[in-house]
Amino acid sequence: MSLAPVALFVYNRLSHTERTINALLKNKEAENTNLYIYSDGAKNESEKQKVIELRLYLKTIVGFKSITIREQLHNKGLANSIIDGVSELVELAGKIIVLEDDILVSTQFLSYMNNGLNKYEHELKVASIHAYIYPVNDALPNMFFLRGADCWGWATWKRAWKNFEPNGSFLKEKLIQQKLVSTFNYDETYPFFTMLENQIIGKNNSWAIRWHASCYLKDMLTLYPGQTLITNIGFDNSGTHCGTDDIYNSDIQKINLDIFPDKIVESITARNAFKNFFTSSNPRTNSSIIFRLKNKLKKLLG
Repeated sequence: MSLAPVALFVYNRLSHTERTINALLKNKEAENTNLYIYSDGAKNESEKQKVIELRLYLKTIVGFKSITIREQLHNKGLANSIIDGVSELVELAGKIIVLEDDILVSTQFLSYMNNGLNKYEHELKVASIHAYIYPVNDALPNMFFLRGADCWGWATWKRAWKNFEPNGSFLKEKLIQQKLVSTFNYDETYPFFTMLENQIIGKNNSWAIRWHASCYLKDMLTLYPGQTLITNIGFDNSGTHCGTDDIYNSDIQKINLDIFPDKIVESITARNAFKNFFTSSNPRTNSSIIFRLKNKLKKLLG
């Protein structure tokens, strides 16, 4: 099996990075995997020592086929680091697996990712492979597709990444023009469009919402496992966009990784499961009833 390189993006969280590396090394494919580590520069003098300590640790890592460390002299920020790093590596290798320093992977992670990348490499409808699943209450297929893209433990190809559009305003206008805002918001159960608007005005600097919107507008799909293969340990106020909320936490599970779907269509079952999760768990949405009432009012008011 042809193995994709892994890109790991780190900043100053030494303990998180150590745990992420240790989990990745438990994958049997790790010893034949090329690891690229993108280490961002310090934002200020107070954080410089943490960055130095983390970089000293990076130089001690062993267990991969090769390890390449990219140390930035200045702080680029998470979004620019990921956009530039992914762009560089897909040009070099044609495909990529992407992790951040707060993602713990299961022992099946690399197998799932690489098998998915190889199976759908020439399927232009498929944008990416994703490893995380929300802790939904509904039963899910063993593996399934959803429209758009995602950001916690993912993989893609050069042919798909070329669709990434960094201009949030362009993406916003296209979603409006194509009347996709409501479906982009999972039928008004989660404010993805608001996240995009906030990126445009500088309230966040999310690369992920632009990646999702870029693929959504191209009507591309992402493959998901029926149970999560990663867990995020960054909800401790230590990360760029992570607080202390635990509603997205999932236990790493084992699934049947031998059955990849041949039919490349969005799963209505999974989409509804995500909608139910968003509705019940996200305080910003509260109830889909509120959004239905809002939509009715909008129609009445033209």
